[in-house]
Amino acid sequence: MSPEEQLEILKKNVEELITAEELLEMIKIGRPLRVKLGVDPSRPDLHLGHAVVLRKLRQFQDLGHTVVLIIGDFTARIGDPSGRSKTRPMLSAKEAKENAMSYQKQAFKILDRSKTELRFNSEWLEPLNFENVIRLAAKYTIARMLERDDFEKRYHSGKPISIAEFLYPIAQAYDSVAVHADVEMGGTDQKFNLLVGRKYQEEFEQKPQIVMTMPLIEGTDGTLKMSKSYNNYVAVDDTPENMYGKIMSIPDKLMFKYARLLTNLNVEEAQVKINSNELHPMEFKKQLAFEVTKWLHNEEKAVRAQERFIKTFSNHGVPDNVKEILAVNGMRLPRFLKQIGAVSSSSEARRLINQGGVKIDNATIEDPFFVTNFKGGEILRVGKLKFYKVKNR
Repeated sequence: MSPEEQLEILKKNVEELITAEELLEMIKIGRPLRVKLGVDPSRPDLHLGHAVVLRKLRQFQDLGHTVVLIIGDFTARIGDPSGRSKTRPMLSAKEAKENAMSYQKQAFKILDRSKTELRFNSEWLEPLNFENVIRLAAKYTIARMLERDDFEKRYHSGKPISIAEFLYPIAQAYDSVAVHADVEMGGTDQKFNLLVGRKYQEEFEQKPQIVMTMPLIEGTDGTLKMSKSYNNYVAVDDTPENMYGKIMSIPDKLMFKYARLLTNLNVEEAQVKINSNELHPMEFKKQLAFEVTKWLHNEEKAVRAQERFIKTFSNHGVPDNVKEILAVNGMRLPRFLKQIGAVSSSSEARRLINQGGVKIDNATIEDPFFVTNFKGGEILRVGKLKFYKVKNR
């Protein structure tokens, strides 16, 4: 495959590439490129937002290049505020290590392990002494640091910014120096940090890395960026049934974006067919849910997940092996839902009830002050995916 053909594959669906000309020149050299992705194990789960970037990395691998996956076990102890309006909590070394193990397992559902160089940035950041840190910090100015969008907003609104947060982009940039990255990838919210990496590589007389950013995807709510913090995510490690069901719950306006970034479905052809009423949007969304589930699990599990969804939701059935719960009468429903573990809080339960998301035997409960009065045998449905069969003692 020619360098130009490689470039066209790699550019597809990319939000920004700095620069395409430099990337083409690197490809023409003929050696495998070192393509870096740094992930901080701030939480134990990867979600489909991460999978967008990992999928692009897999394209690099399929073209013969090497992915350098950096687990930020050191930087997770600082806390990266990228795209956030407040400081992200720091993790302990133990928490970072536990989450890092989970990240590896999930990332290798997408990446080719044989073409991945796995590194932990504590390897080169932990040995730095205070003098080293000061020398690194001297290579960047406060004025340049405040050009970062989230820092600028917080500074002008009077919200605190710690010195440690200024050190985060520097630490991430030093990662690029340590592994001699040719390309660094991330979401659009990481652009500033990636550009700092270019600057530091020049300071260390390395060729500056190519910066490639991928679009962020909205979560199942259709509005906010996919995030565990917003509880609108589809986890890479979700069960096939939950993965399929969550994707089916996304607003129709998102399904083409998901399909472009997460599958090989012909989106343009589907749009034409939907616009001419040859294809129902629901059928395309089923294809999307099936392809993503097959990709992250396997075809057999995707088939079972689809069959269960059709039985449960399209045919208004109830899934097999519904969890049984003991009836508790005389209790307000939000408290009962929290007690059985269907929700994390009574306030979440009240929101679900107000949105029509709680049913007892297909009757929608509209009163957030509803008091339980079970006779036994009822089917309690919470949200779109949770079912319970009530039994008396």
